[in-house]
Amino acid sequence: MKTEEIIKLYNEYVMPTYMKTPLILIKGKGARVWDLNGKEYLDFFPGWAVSGIGHCHPEVVRALTRQLSKIIHVSNNFYNELQGELARIISKNSFDGKVFFANSGAEVNEAAIKLSRLYGKQSRFEIISAENSFHGRTLATLTLTGQKKHKQGFEPLPSGFKTVPFNDIMAIEKAVSEKTVAIIIELIQGEGGINVATREYIRFLRRFCTKKDILLIFDEVQTGMGRTGKMFCYQHFGVEPDMMTLAKTIGGGFPIGALIAKRKIADTFTPGTHASTFGGSPLACAAALAVFQAIENGNLLSNAAIMGECLFEKLKGLKEKFSFIKEIRGIGLMLGIELLKPGKFIADACMQEGLLINCTQEKVLRLLPPLTISKKDIDRGMKLLEKGFLSEI
Repeated sequence: MKTEEIIKLYNEYVMPTYMKTPLILIKGKGARVWDLNGKEYLDFFPGWAVSGIGHCHPEVVRALTRQLSKIIHVSNNFYNELQGELARIISKNSFDGKVFFANSGAEVNEAAIKLSRLYGKQSRFEIISAENSFHGRTLATLTLTGQKKHKQGFEPLPSGFKTVPFNDIMAIEKAVSEKTVAIIIELIQGEGGINVATREYIRFLRRFCTKKDILLIFDEVQTGMGRTGKMFCYQHFGVEPDMMTLAKTIGGGFPIGALIAKRKIADTFTPGTHASTFGGSPLACAAALAVFQAIENGNLLSNAAIMGECLFEKLKGLKEKFSFIKEIRGIGLMLGIELLKPGKFIADACMQEGLLINCTQEKVLRLLPPLTISKKDIDRGMKLLEKGFLSEI
């Protein structure tokens, strides 16, 4: 089919819930993708970090292929041989707890909301989140999200949620009441513009929540699985959450979400209190186990840290060349370039040059290259990015 024919099918039969770029990708390998016309692109924004270890990673492809010949789906009222092992691996790499599996970040954040409310025993039900956060598109996670633009048209929204300024200790202290059961934080706000939590803020939250018996939840849907140079971003801060949500990179391109909660909290869920028909399927678990293996075998945590520093330094060099760059920020391979003017046209120009990046919050260019990225590809990417910047002069 031709590009025009595919776009026509979308216009006629697919609900218009996404702003579409007229680009049809049909193949991916590592940090590269190819469109319908055979043009190659360097992908520095692989599906909002879904393909976080690169497109079609060989270990993930092999694991899925093997599992496809065995069994595709197992109902969750039976056991499947991979789900327990994946839960163990998640706990081993994070903290001692139990895992609930779903299919996306929104679903596991929704699960965290329900688990928190059960833990609060109806007397405590309020959950506090931060301004500019993003936690999902269900009605509850949308309410939890600290961006008004996403909520327009969906009122009335569920009650029991509060939003406070990010990195503001006093705002947390003021917002907490006898009804507060949990606080949820993104350690780096991705959709919010690559805003990084301060060490002081996160360590305060841990002390404060422990003292008040408030659950501390880290949304690591985008930061988790090595993105920041550690398996999970919270490990940079020297604290542990009570709950953590994961999705995106953990499936290596296959849909899966995971909520891990400390044992005293996890057993608040009992049979019938929550479920996900497709959650933790044999295929999803096979893919996720392969991702953990690929990260270990490829030494990808170290690569993310080293290449992240390399990329950060090169972006600082571009900042010295272009006066419209306000700030470079982020950790590891989750970096943002805040501009003094709208960035969409630069992102579009980069795509024309063969580099895929994202613009969020109007003026922040978001870069999330795969953990497998090489210095050679970073060098090439920066040349293409510079061409995108030059198009705006």
